[in-house]
Amino acid sequence: MPRPHLIALAIPLLMLTGWSNARAQLSTLATTGSGQPVSSKDPVTFTADQVEYDRENAVVTARGHVEAWQNGHVLRADLVTFDRNTGVATAIGHVVLLEPDGQVLFADSAEMTKDMQEGVLKGMSALLAENGRLAANGARRTGGEINDLSRVVYSVCNLCKTDPTKPPLWQIEASSAVQDLEHKRIEFYDATMQMFGYPVAWFPFMSQPDPSVKRQSGFLVPWLGSTSGLGVFASQPYYWVIDDQSDATFAPMLTTKAGPYIDAEYRRRFNNGFLYANTSLGYLSDSVQNTTVLRGQFSYDDTWRWGFDINRASSANFVRDFHIGTGLTGDPNLLASQIYLEGFGQGSYARLDTKAYQGLTGTITNSKLPTVLPRYTYSYMGTPDGWGGRLSLDASAFNVMRTDGVNTRRAALTMNWDRPFAGTLGDLWTIKLHGDGIAYDATQFNEQPNYGAHGSIDAMRVLPQVAMDVRWPFARDGGHWGSQLIEPMAEVIIAPQTGSSQIRRYPNEDSLDFEFSDANLFGFNRFSGIDRLEGGPRANVGLHAAWYLGGTAFDGLIGQSYRTTKDNLFPEASGLHDQVSDVVARTSFAPTQWADLTLRGRFDKATMALHAAEAVTSFGEPRLRVGLGYIYTNFDPYTFYDQVQPPPAGNAYYSPRNEATVNVSSQWGNYKLSGFARRNLALDQMVAYGADAIYEDECFILDLKFFRRNTSINGDSGSTAVLFLFTFKTIGQFGYRAI
Repeated sequence: MPRPHLIALAIPLLMLTGWSNARAQLSTLATTGSGQPVSSKDPVTFTADQVEYDRENAVVTARGHVEAWQNGHVLRADLVTFDRNTGVATAIGHVVLLEPDGQVLFADSAEMTKDMQEGVLKGMSALLAENGRLAANGARRTGGEINDLSRVVYSVCNLCKTDPTKPPLWQIEASSAVQDLEHKRIEFYDATMQMFGYPVAWFPFMSQPDPSVKRQSGFLVPWLGSTSGLGVFASQPYYWVIDDQSDATFAPMLTTKAGPYIDAEYRRRFNNGFLYANTSLGYLSDSVQNTTVLRGQFSYDDTWRWGFDINRASSANFVRDFHIGTGLTGDPNLLASQIYLEGFGQGSYARLDTKAYQGLTGTITNSKLPTVLPRYTYSYMGTPDGWGGRLSLDASAFNVMRTDGVNTRRAALTMNWDRPFAGTLGDLWTIKLHGDGIAYDATQFNEQPNYGAHGSIDAMRVLPQVAMDVRWPFARDGGHWGSQLIEPMAEVIIAPQTGSSQIRRYPNEDSLDFEFSDANLFGFNRFSGIDRLEGGPRANVGLHAAWYLGGTAFDGLIGQSYRTTKDNLFPEASGLHDQVSDVVARTSFAPTQWADLTLRGRFDKATMALHAAEAVTSFGEPRLRVGLGYIYTNFDPYTFYDQVQPPPAGNAYYSPRNEATVNVSSQWGNYKLSGFARRNLALDQMVAYGADAIYEDECFILDLKFFRRNTSINGDSGSTAVLFLFTFKTIGQFGYRAI
């Protein structure tokens, strides 16, 4: 929950009602002249090295290690006197007051009346929650609810160990303060914010909750800054605690270019879930615009739960310019909304949902985006049966609608049965039975993303497949040379031919992208979904090797796929078009605990020319950590959606993708530094780069962020952002943003 920056501090004062129930030898001293105990609802118990009672003047004096406690409140002092006539208790010397919530109060002396509702403390200092420290020349308590403080100093910073008189990193000095014990607030008057002993800000009045208070209504830190879209802006948020389960935040904003703006958030917790709502309203481009976010999740019972995640906006420019506090999450160019019901069973999962999308850039046409209404999925994983095999199945049904494009209704069932067994020579075998059954009903099939030959189709297909998988691991313990593993692998699949006829006959909603690599070398289908099925007799072979030497580990895999005929379903650049596939390989190398390297590649089957590559490495320790990344493919998968499959020769699909990234981080004590850069090597230009510098200690955070985007979003020419964030713990944070 947000913490208001105008806070109150609670100073525990002694809550005593009379010296009426002392231990053993002390009990007879705390009586009236008639020998009757003083009336008290909550009697006080105390111990001391020495106790004296002046019967003539009715004064009780306790000396030496005096300790008194009552309902969790503890008082310690060198000397405590109690005047039975006036009801005044006086504590002198090393006075310490401990409260049940853990707060500790120190004073040179304390003088309080009977029942401790009125009192005066001199030379007061206090330890509060969250490392809070409060000191005052004096404090006067009135009615047990209000404390008036004079010459007040507050901070949560630790003092210098070598020179405790040195000013802390920051502190608040005030000529006076009023503490409301009932509402847990303290008001500072004529307050000055100091850093390293030098004043940096002055407040005629400020208030804040006690550091132990997690949620309390109040004004938050103001937003001040300037952006290219808004000009100079200023916002003063307000945080409202509605009850123990809910709260809200309101943030009105004034701008010099775009007009007024307001953002509102509402949060509520229930016994069975939560609700979050956010809405913003502003004036941009001569029109009123808005965003809406509604999110929630609720459990029906131990098996079923339901929820929703709604995200909508009036325009991309409104989200881009008023990006502060919109609550929108995920891809800023494409908003997704969904409502769902899901259940969890023993080895099973079911989900019913509906989804809708909204594009926020000119490159996304909303009429082409799908609306899924509804979609149902079910997954089941069985236990081993009497034959030693295991059955699993996945069932699904969906209805995809588009204003401009294919409308698809599909029902599908996928079943698997695997039976592993071991040979006499340590060879490992697995028999796999696999089947896909799919039924389609589609209209506007001749439009994107399928561009079929007919306007509407009704089709059904079943593809059974059977595979035999064998792996033969050879392991060796080489003593000082560590242990080695060599594992030949092979998989033979028998299935009917499918081929490129699928393009003309069946819609494609879940297989619009694919990538051939070591990750999908083995398996029944290299596509990401089942709208495109790989068929025909084929074999997949590979060699897996590993070497473990002390703290050094090496792991690698190389493989290839073979088929009886070409498969025109795959474009030529994919590496799976011909009877013999490209060679795929992967290697991971970790020479120490502070370094690792992973390389992936796809190579031409004849020339071993590089067709795809991926490299990721990181090395170093927290004081200096470096990460490098590189990706290359001989085609651009992002263009695959907007043309007939497979793409014709010369299409943008065959434009290579070539990018490199680097990130560096360092942590030295309280300092953290990090930076990153991403470059498009194919276009020879930077994509984005940025840096972050953070200082954090027990009381203060300074965060400086820089980010530059060179790519265009919705027709802009990139953007630059600089963010300064100053956080004074328990008080608030001050930030400045420029774009």
